[in-house]
Amino acid sequence: MDLSVNLGSLCLNNPVIAASGTFGYGLEYRSLVDLNALGGFSTKGLSLQPKTGNPVPRVIETSSGMLNAIGLENIGLKAFLSEKLPQLENLNTRVIVNFFGDTSQEYVEMAQALSDVERLDALEMNVSCPNVEKGGLQFSSDPEVLTEVVAAVRKVTKKFLIVKLSPNVTDITLLAKAAENAGADALSVCNTFVGMSIDLKTRKPYLANRTGGLSGPAIKPLALNLVYQTARAVKIPIIGIGGITSGEDAVEFLLAGAKAVQIGTANFIDPAATLNVIDGIRKYCLSNGVKSLSELKMLED
Repeated sequence: MDLSVNLGSLCLNNPVIAASGTFGYGLEYRSLVDLNALGGFSTKGLSLQPKTGNPVPRVIETSSGMLNAIGLENIGLKAFLSEKLPQLENLNTRVIVNFFGDTSQEYVEMAQALSDVERLDALEMNVSCPNVEKGGLQFSSDPEVLTEVVAAVRKVTKKFLIVKLSPNVTDITLLAKAAENAGADALSVCNTFVGMSIDLKTRKPYLANRTGGLSGPAIKPLALNLVYQTARAVKIPIIGIGGITSGEDAVEFLLAGAKAVQIGTANFIDPAATLNVIDGIRKYCLSNGVKSLSELKMLED
């Protein structure tokens, strides 16, 4: 069965993308997963300069999920281009680079540099990471600021531009509309929810950063609702993210209005999670007489 999808000008062999922050730079999984079988993957978030991230402990398992306060640790743009990119050249899948900055100018500089790289199929702006004190949170929580930074990036790149939104806002549709009006080609909905865990022995927050981003099955109903709301507020494609571990989960997001999905935390549990989700979507469609993913629409009274 043909599972291909079109996100505007970005065509995917299937709707399953490995999410940023859970799949390294793609290379770490190549001995475990046929990367060419994926719709694509989004790299670990990149910044102009290398970042060491937050102090440890910065990850803890929670009920039906996990909290992370990694702090966007990454090797930086220069090292990515010289060390990682050459190894991605021959892949037959969509390579999406997730990037961020502490200022609008840093976003612009990143977009300019990445736009010159022919092999990259799309850029994903992370304006929503909740565990960085400056940068991400302010861009994702203010429609005017978001409009400004997305518009600035749009001016310097012709690459397919995805904006990854935060759920930690009063009304995500306002941010979605702002990103759309500023020139985004698609939206990723959504990033992690701010959460906390307390160590009963020390009576202190378990994470050194105090709070972290909650992901995994625990957030799936919340993320599903945000995808549903956003898909009805904008005309550009939505990529659904949040607690997807099976084909059935993915189909729910597609029914809610997403055109594609990203798999995150599940990759830590099973490196082949993305492939299992693809297979699960295919089985659902065959069992229910669905000939094309475009037929997957939620029935409403």
